[in-house]
Amino acid sequence: MSAADGTRTGRPVRGQGIARPRVVLAAALLMASLAGLWMLYQVQPLPMSDIAVYRAEGQAASTGGDLYGFTVTKWALPATYPPFAAVLFIPTTWLSLGTLKIIAVLVNAVLLALLVHLSCKAAGLGKAGRAAPVILAATALGLWLEPVFQTFVFGQVNLALTCLVLWDLSRPDGARLKGFATGIAAGIKLTPALFAVYLLVTGRVKAALTVLGGFLASALLGWLVLPAASIEFWTRRMFETGRVGKAWLVDNQSLQGLIARVLHDPEPGLLWAVPALLTAAAGLYAARRVYLRRGLDSWGVLCTAVTALLVSPISWSHHWVWCVPLLVALAARTRRHAWRRALLAAVTLAFTARTMWMIPHTGDLDLSFSWWQQPFAAPYPVLGLALLAAVFWWTRQRPGVSDAPGGRRLPAPRVEQQLSSGSRAG
Repeated sequence: MSAADGTRTGRPVRGQGIARPRVVLAAALLMASLAGLWMLYQVQPLPMSDIAVYRAEGQAASTGGDLYGFTVTKWALPATYPPFAAVLFIPTTWLSLGTLKIIAVLVNAVLLALLVHLSCKAAGLGKAGRAAPVILAATALGLWLEPVFQTFVFGQVNLALTCLVLWDLSRPDGARLKGFATGIAAGIKLTPALFAVYLLVTGRVKAALTVLGGFLASALLGWLVLPAASIEFWTRRMFETGRVGKAWLVDNQSLQGLIARVLHDPEPGLLWAVPALLTAAAGLYAARRVYLRRGLDSWGVLCTAVTALLVSPISWSHHWVWCVPLLVALAARTRRHAWRRALLAAVTLAFTARTMWMIPHTGDLDLSFSWWQQPFAAPYPVLGLALLAAVFWWTRQRPGVSDAPGGRRLPAPRVEQQLSSGSRAG
């Protein structure tokens, strides 16, 4: 057979015979993972309650109904997103709720694979690290990370928004309309707006203004289609954080949730607001410093994402799907470092263990946790604060400055040097 047929003198081309079994095994693992999700659904049906809310929002937007006056499902869930999101949800009204749930599972599975790919690319992994077997296997395992799994359970849009932001911000500085997609994401959920501040403090004013442009474009479109609802949201509803849910619930993995449970106070007020402001400043400073001192834009984006999740009044556990790019970024730096592999295992365990659901939290028990239960009730904010502290420690010295016994210097890794030079060029 000829080389074009995949062989040379009757022997397989080097690596080809190995790659195919790996793809098959990884695909089988993914199918087994999805089958496990389906079997779990047979035992305990997934509520996917947020799909019903999205569909109701689309119905209100298409018929001129009261967008912020309805509640759906047995939990009486209201609309909490800006009017622009309701406009995007109009196509959901064309399908039955059962069909939407099936589509949501399939689309989220594809989005998870895309997020793994984008995360590997942002982490600087080569083609081998972004090969099909790696993506498929990581998708199969990533499905069982608690934030990702909860996204499937509720039929949430977190994976779509994270992909949108990560794709946008991982493009080279100077790329056409970099930041616009992030602004659109902020027009659907407000928290991505913090990335505009990150771009601003790292000197990329044009990209920061583009984020603002995307956000304003989304708000304008929402106003053109739903003018009354837009006025109602931007002047009233966006300030009603209690409308989203009770901040003290164990489901809330933000700084406010942690503080409310620690103080046994459902409304911590300034005791939350002041730490939140300090955390926002510290998180953005850490993001700026890792970008300027290490040239690692990907870690700057991760620090900003974690900061947004910490300071948001409510960050449900499924909002923490940023754990996927975080774990990939950690995995990309484990080579020849046993302690880093141990760290990766520990962080993976934290996002898989579901400790917040293991401790009794029925009714208002969330406000009665003892001191030793608090870390288990708030694993993600504790981990987020630890990440920001670790980045501060890691960037305490610039590359090339003596920072080790014997005066050994800290060289910037090749990927970091390329990112840094690329950022300066932009």
